Amino acid sequence: FFHSYGLTVGMNLSILAAATMVLLPRFKASDVVKAIRQYRPTLFPGIPTMYLAIMREVGQHTEQLKSIKYCISGAAPLPAKVQQDFEHITHGKLVEGYGLSEASPVTHCNPLTENCRSGSIGLPLPNVDSAILHQETGAPLPVGEIGEIVVKGPNIMKGYWHRKEETEAIFTNGWMHTGDLGKMDEDGFFYVVERAKDMILASGFNVYPREVEEVLFQHPAVQEAAVAGTPDEYRGETVAAFVILKPGIAPSDETRQSILAHCKQNLAGYKVPKLLEFRQTLPKSLIGKILRRELKISK
Repeated sequence: FFHSYGLTVGMNLSILAAATMVLLPRFKASDVVKAIRQYRPTLFPGIPTMYLAIMREVGQHTEQLKSIKYCISGAAPLPAKVQQDFEHITHGKLVEGYGLSEASPVTHCNPLTENCRSGSIGLPLPNVDSAILHQETGAPLPVGEIGEIVVKGPNIMKGYWHRKEETEAIFTNGWMHTGDLGKMDEDGFFYVVERAKDMILASGFNVYPREVEEVLFQHPAVQEAAVAGTPDEYRGETVAAFVILKPGIAPSDETRQSILAHCKQNLAGYKVPKLLEFRQTLPKSLIGKILRRELKISK
Protein backbone atom coordinates (compact mmCIF):
# COMPACT_ATOMS: atom_id res chain seq x y z
CA PHE A 1 0.00 0.00 0.00
CA PHE A 2 1.50 3.35 -1.02
CA HIS A 3 -1.43 5.43 0.27
CA SER A 4 -2.99 5.52 3.72
CA TYR A 5 -6.51 5.13 2.29
CA GLY A 6 -5.74 1.65 0.97
CA LEU A 7 -3.83 0.76 4.13
CA THR A 8 -6.73 1.75 6.39
CA VAL A 9 -9.86 0.85 4.42
CA GLY A 10 -8.24 -2.14 2.75
CA MET A 11 -5.80 -3.87 5.08
CA ASN A 12 -6.82 -2.59 8.53
CA LEU A 13 -10.54 -3.05 7.92
CA SER A 14 -9.96 -6.60 6.65
CA ILE A 15 -7.97 -7.46 9.77
CA LEU A 16 -10.61 -5.92 12.04
CA ALA A 17 -13.39 -7.87 10.33
CA ALA A 18 -11.34 -11.11 10.03
CA ALA A 19 -12.14 -10.96 6.32
CA THR A 20 -10.36 -12.32 3.27
CA MET A 21 -8.59 -9.53 1.39
CA VAL A 22 -7.97 -9.77 -2.36
CA LEU A 23 -4.92 -7.76 -3.45
CA LEU A 24 -4.00 -6.74 -6.99
CA PRO A 25 -0.59 -5.24 -7.88
CA ARG A 26 -2.18 -2.27 -9.67
CA PHE A 27 -5.60 -1.16 -10.81
CA LYS A 28 -6.66 -2.48 -14.19
CA ALA A 29 -10.40 -2.72 -14.74
CA SER A 30 -10.27 -6.07 -16.55
CA ASP A 31 -8.18 -7.62 -13.76
CA VAL A 32 -10.52 -6.24 -11.09
CA VAL A 33 -13.62 -7.65 -12.81
CA LYS A 34 -11.87 -11.02 -13.21
CA ALA A 35 -11.02 -11.03 -9.48
CA ILE A 36 -14.61 -10.13 -8.57
CA ARG A 37 -15.88 -13.06 -10.65
CA GLN A 38 -13.38 -15.43 -9.04
CA TYR A 39 -13.51 -14.40 -5.37
CA ARG A 40 -17.03 -12.91 -5.09
CA PRO A 41 -16.10 -10.09 -2.66
CA THR A 42 -18.83 -8.29 -0.74
CA LEU A 43 -16.92 -5.07 0.09
CA PHE A 44 -15.06 -2.97 -2.46
CA PRO A 45 -13.32 0.23 -1.28
CA GLY A 46 -12.32 2.43 -4.19
CA ILE A 47 -12.38 5.85 -5.79
CA PRO A 48 -14.80 7.34 -8.34
CA THR A 49 -12.63 6.75 -11.40
CA MET A 50 -12.36 3.06 -10.48
CA TYR A 51 -16.13 2.65 -10.34
CA LEU A 52 -16.42 4.39 -13.71
CA ALA A 53 -13.78 2.12 -15.27
CA ILE A 54 -15.43 -1.02 -13.90
CA MET A 55 -18.83 -0.02 -15.28
CA ARG A 56 -17.24 0.54 -18.69
CA GLU A 57 -15.51 -2.85 -18.48
CA VAL A 58 -18.59 -4.93 -17.65
CA GLY A 59 -20.89 -3.12 -20.08
CA GLN A 60 -24.20 -4.97 -20.16
CA HIS A 61 -22.80 -7.98 -18.25
CA THR A 62 -23.59 -6.48 -14.85
CA GLU A 63 -24.26 -9.86 -13.25
CA GLN A 64 -20.49 -10.11 -12.72
CA LEU A 65 -20.76 -7.51 -9.94
CA LYS A 66 -23.72 -8.94 -8.02
CA SER A 67 -21.61 -10.15 -5.09
CA ILE A 68 -20.75 -6.57 -4.10
CA LYS A 69 -22.87 -5.36 -1.19
CA TYR A 70 -20.96 -2.33 0.06
CA CYS A 71 -18.53 0.17 -1.47
CA ILE A 72 -16.73 3.02 0.25
CA SER A 73 -15.50 5.80 -2.03
CA GLY A 74 -12.79 8.27 -1.08
CA ALA A 75 -9.85 10.32 -2.38
CA ALA A 76 -12.01 12.43 -4.73
CA PRO A 77 -15.60 13.73 -4.91
CA LEU A 78 -18.13 11.04 -5.85
CA PRO A 79 -20.50 12.29 -8.59
CA ALA A 80 -24.13 11.49 -7.79
CA LYS A 81 -24.61 9.93 -11.25
CA VAL A 82 -21.71 7.51 -10.70
CA GLN A 83 -23.12 6.54 -7.31
CA GLN A 84 -26.60 5.95 -8.71
CA ASP A 85 -25.40 3.93 -11.71
CA PHE A 86 -23.07 1.70 -9.67
CA GLU A 87 -25.74 1.02 -7.05
CA HIS A 88 -28.21 0.21 -9.81
CA ILE A 89 -26.05 -2.46 -11.44
CA THR A 90 -24.78 -4.05 -8.20
CA HIS A 91 -27.88 -3.56 -6.01
CA GLY A 92 -25.35 -2.72 -3.29
CA LYS A 93 -24.57 0.48 -1.38
CA LEU A 94 -21.92 2.93 -2.56
CA VAL A 95 -21.22 5.58 0.07
CA GLU A 96 -18.79 8.46 0.21
CA GLY A 97 -16.30 9.17 2.96
CA TYR A 98 -13.73 11.88 3.56
CA GLY A 99 -10.36 12.40 5.12
CA LEU A 100 -6.78 13.39 4.52
CA SER A 101 -3.35 11.90 5.15
CA GLU A 102 -2.90 14.18 8.18
CA ALA A 103 -5.94 12.50 9.77
CA SER A 104 -4.80 8.87 9.47
CA PRO A 105 -6.69 9.24 7.00
CA VAL A 106 -10.50 9.14 7.57
CA THR A 107 -12.60 11.71 9.44
CA HIS A 108 -16.11 11.34 7.97
CA CYS A 109 -18.15 8.58 6.36
CA ASN A 110 -21.74 7.89 5.40
CA PRO A 111 -23.53 5.08 7.21
CA LEU A 112 -23.74 1.82 5.26
CA THR A 113 -27.51 1.91 5.75
CA GLU A 114 -30.52 3.61 4.22
CA ASN A 115 -29.56 6.70 6.22
CA CYS A 116 -26.72 7.67 3.87
CA ARG A 117 -27.07 10.90 1.87
CA SER A 118 -26.04 11.32 -1.74
CA GLY A 119 -23.58 14.15 -2.21
CA SER A 120 -22.57 14.09 1.45
CA ILE A 121 -19.31 12.88 2.97
CA GLY A 122 -21.34 11.68 5.93
CA LEU A 123 -20.93 12.10 9.67
CA PRO A 124 -17.73 12.54 11.69
CA LEU A 125 -16.32 9.23 12.91
CA PRO A 126 -16.58 8.36 16.62
CA ASN A 127 -14.27 10.56 18.74
CA VAL A 128 -13.73 12.94 15.80
CA ASP A 129 -15.06 16.49 16.06
CA SER A 130 -15.69 18.61 12.99
CA ALA A 131 -17.01 22.10 12.33
CA ILE A 132 -17.44 24.71 9.61
CA LEU A 133 -15.52 27.93 10.27
CA HIS A 134 -15.47 31.28 8.51
CA GLN A 135 -12.37 31.40 6.31
CA GLU A 136 -11.30 34.86 7.45
CA THR A 137 -12.59 35.29 11.01
CA GLY A 138 -12.43 31.66 12.15
CA ALA A 139 -15.90 31.98 13.68
CA PRO A 140 -18.23 28.94 13.66
CA LEU A 141 -20.82 29.15 10.90
CA PRO A 142 -24.50 28.15 11.15
CA VAL A 143 -26.13 25.22 9.37
CA GLY A 144 -26.00 25.52 5.59
CA GLU A 145 -23.33 28.23 5.44
CA ILE A 146 -20.20 27.51 3.39
CA GLY A 147 -16.86 27.75 5.16
CA GLU A 148 -13.72 25.72 5.83
CA ILE A 149 -14.01 22.20 7.22
CA VAL A 150 -11.91 21.76 10.36
CA VAL A 151 -11.34 18.60 12.41
CA LYS A 152 -9.90 17.47 15.74
CA GLY A 153 -9.50 14.08 17.37
CA PRO A 154 -7.04 11.33 18.38
CA ASN A 155 -6.44 10.43 14.72
CA ILE A 156 -5.11 13.88 13.81
CA MET A 157 -1.36 14.25 13.31
CA LYS A 158 0.78 16.11 15.82
CA GLY A 159 2.47 18.07 13.07
CA TYR A 160 4.72 18.00 10.03
CA TRP A 161 8.16 16.55 10.76
CA HIS A 162 10.64 19.40 11.24
CA ARG A 163 8.25 21.89 9.58
CA LYS A 164 7.20 24.06 12.49
CA GLU A 165 5.83 26.99 10.49
CA GLU A 166 3.63 24.78 8.32
CA THR A 167 2.36 22.98 11.42
CA GLU A 168 1.45 26.25 13.14
CA ALA A 169 -0.32 27.46 10.01
CA ILE A 170 -2.62 24.44 9.79
CA PHE A 171 -3.72 24.37 13.46
CA THR A 172 -5.89 26.93 15.28
CA ASN A 173 -7.12 26.35 18.85
CA GLY A 174 -6.74 22.60 18.41
CA TRP A 175 -8.62 22.50 15.11
CA MET A 176 -6.80 21.30 12.02
CA HIS A 177 -7.69 23.21 8.86
CA THR A 178 -8.36 20.92 5.91
CA GLY A 179 -8.29 23.54 3.15
CA ASP A 180 -11.64 22.22 1.93
CA LEU A 181 -14.77 24.33 1.68
CA GLY A 182 -17.95 22.69 2.89
CA LYS A 183 -21.18 22.96 4.82
CA MET A 184 -23.17 21.00 7.40
CA ASP A 185 -26.89 20.24 7.34
CA GLU A 186 -29.34 20.23 10.24
CA ASP A 187 -28.67 16.54 10.95
CA GLY A 188 -24.90 16.89 11.18
CA PHE A 189 -24.06 15.52 7.73
CA PHE A 190 -21.15 17.29 6.06
CA TYR A 191 -20.78 18.22 2.40
CA VAL A 192 -17.58 19.15 0.57
CA VAL A 193 -18.19 22.01 -1.81
CA GLU A 194 -14.66 22.33 -3.18
CA ARG A 195 -11.00 22.64 -2.38
CA ALA A 196 -10.50 26.31 -1.52
CA LYS A 197 -7.66 26.54 -4.02
CA ASP A 198 -9.81 24.99 -6.79
CA MET A 199 -12.62 27.51 -6.51
CA ILE A 200 -13.03 29.61 -9.67
CA LEU A 201 -13.54 33.37 -9.33
CA ALA A 202 -15.35 34.36 -12.53
CA SER A 203 -16.35 38.03 -12.85
CA GLY A 204 -16.45 38.25 -9.06
CA PHE A 205 -18.67 35.18 -8.64
CA ASN A 206 -17.59 32.00 -6.85
CA VAL A 207 -17.89 28.91 -9.04
CA TYR A 208 -17.30 25.48 -7.51
CA PRO A 209 -16.03 22.91 -10.07
CA ARG A 210 -17.80 20.01 -8.38
CA GLU A 211 -21.22 21.60 -8.90
CA VAL A 212 -20.57 22.03 -12.62
CA GLU A 213 -19.14 18.50 -12.91
CA GLU A 214 -22.28 17.02 -11.32
CA VAL A 215 -24.38 18.62 -14.07
CA LEU A 216 -22.00 17.47 -16.82
CA PHE A 217 -22.17 13.87 -15.57
CA GLN A 218 -25.95 13.93 -15.98
CA HIS A 219 -25.68 14.44 -19.76
CA PRO A 220 -26.18 11.12 -21.59
CA ALA A 221 -23.11 11.62 -23.81
CA VAL A 222 -20.66 12.30 -20.97
CA GLN A 223 -18.48 9.49 -19.60
CA GLU A 224 -16.13 11.60 -17.49
CA ALA A 225 -15.76 15.31 -16.83
CA ALA A 226 -13.52 17.75 -15.02
CA VAL A 227 -13.82 21.50 -14.57
CA ALA A 228 -11.12 24.06 -13.85
CA GLY A 229 -10.57 27.79 -14.02
CA THR A 230 -8.52 29.25 -16.83
CA PRO A 231 -7.14 32.83 -16.98
CA ASP A 232 -9.39 35.36 -18.70
CA GLU A 233 -8.47 39.01 -19.28
CA TYR A 234 -12.08 40.17 -18.93
CA ARG A 235 -13.49 37.87 -16.21
CA GLY A 236 -10.27 37.18 -14.29
CA GLU A 237 -11.01 33.47 -14.60
CA THR A 238 -13.43 31.59 -16.80
CA VAL A 239 -15.00 28.17 -16.40
CA ALA A 240 -13.44 25.49 -18.62
CA ALA A 241 -14.86 21.97 -18.98
CA PHE A 242 -12.92 18.91 -20.12
CA VAL A 243 -15.08 16.00 -21.23
CA ILE A 244 -14.56 12.36 -22.17
CA LEU A 245 -17.46 11.10 -24.27
CA LYS A 246 -19.03 7.68 -23.90
CA PRO A 247 -17.89 4.94 -26.31
CA GLY A 248 -19.50 5.26 -29.72
CA ILE A 249 -20.07 9.01 -29.46
CA ALA A 250 -17.76 11.09 -31.64
CA PRO A 251 -16.78 14.67 -30.77
CA SER A 252 -18.85 17.11 -32.79
CA ASP A 253 -20.18 20.64 -32.63
CA GLU A 254 -23.67 19.20 -32.22
CA THR A 255 -22.61 17.24 -29.13
CA ARG A 256 -20.80 20.29 -27.75
CA GLN A 257 -23.89 22.47 -28.15
CA SER A 258 -26.08 19.78 -26.58
CA ILE A 259 -23.84 19.59 -23.50
CA LEU A 260 -23.69 23.38 -23.15
CA ALA A 261 -27.47 23.65 -23.55
CA HIS A 262 -27.85 21.06 -20.78
CA CYS A 263 -25.58 23.19 -18.55
CA LYS A 264 -27.57 26.34 -19.30
CA GLN A 265 -30.75 24.57 -18.24
CA ASN A 266 -29.30 23.43 -14.92
CA LEU A 267 -26.81 26.11 -13.87
CA ALA A 268 -26.76 29.84 -13.26
CA GLY A 269 -25.35 31.69 -16.27
CA TYR A 270 -21.99 32.53 -14.68
CA LYS A 271 -21.41 28.84 -13.86
CA VAL A 272 -21.92 27.58 -17.42
CA PRO A 273 -18.59 26.60 -19.04
CA LYS A 274 -17.38 29.19 -21.53
CA LEU A 275 -14.87 26.69 -22.88
CA LEU A 276 -15.48 23.00 -23.51
CA GLU A 277 -12.83 20.63 -24.79
CA PHE A 278 -13.22 16.95 -25.64
CA ARG A 279 -10.44 14.69 -24.35
CA GLN A 280 -9.44 11.04 -24.66
CA THR A 281 -7.99 11.06 -21.14
CA LEU A 282 -7.83 13.32 -18.10
CA PRO A 283 -4.68 13.92 -16.02
CA LYS A 284 -4.81 11.86 -12.82
CA SER A 285 -2.59 11.04 -9.88
CA LEU A 286 -1.49 7.49 -9.08
CA ILE A 287 -4.60 7.03 -6.93
CA GLY A 288 -6.95 8.38 -9.59
CA LYS A 289 -7.51 11.96 -8.46
CA ILE A 290 -8.09 14.50 -11.22
CA LEU A 291 -5.10 16.85 -11.38
CA ARG A 292 -6.86 20.16 -12.00
CA ARG A 293 -3.60 22.09 -12.12
CA GLU A 294 -2.69 20.16 -15.28
CA LEU A 295 -5.96 20.90 -17.05
CA LYS A 296 -5.14 23.40 -19.78
CA ILE A 297 -7.19 24.39 -22.80
CA SER A 298 -5.36 23.40 -25.99
CA LYS A 299 -4.32 26.35 -28.11
